[in-house]
Amino acid sequence: MAEYEATRGMPADSGVVFSIASDVALVNRWLPDGLWVRDSGPNTLEAGGEVVPGDGRHEGLFSVSADQLRLEWGGRDHPDYAGWLQVSDAESGASEVTVHISLLDEPPERTSRSRADEVQGMLEESLVRLADQVDEHLSAG
Repeated sequence: MAEYEATRGMPADSGVVFSIASDVALVNRWLPDGLWVRDSGPNTLEAGGEVVPGDGRHEGLFSVSADQLRLEWGGRDHPDYAGWLQVSDAESGASEVTVHISLLDEPPERTSRSRADEVQGMLEESLVRLADQVDEHLSAG
């Protein structure tokens, strides 16, 4: 199982950041290129794009735990994929976001360095985009 994780500071308190991160209507603004999701009912999402294995659309599970400032997701038709996002408070009204994914069907010893770098880069870019969304929200408010 390959595990990937990235953390980034955010320029707003944890409640603001979590409300943006957990809003399914906004999530496509900060997901990596080649991936899209949309709401498909209670605790489910539909996902697709070139970074999603297989053809067509896929159903995924999506859980929002507002009291813990945590999102969790996984592939219903791809059970070897799961992830979570955690928002925590930081100093001076800022916060920090950690995003983690597990690829159960990719043993680390057989994952190429280029593949690992690609996935890590996608996580880090997603957090940059999330910070941009937080900045936009703060500028609009």
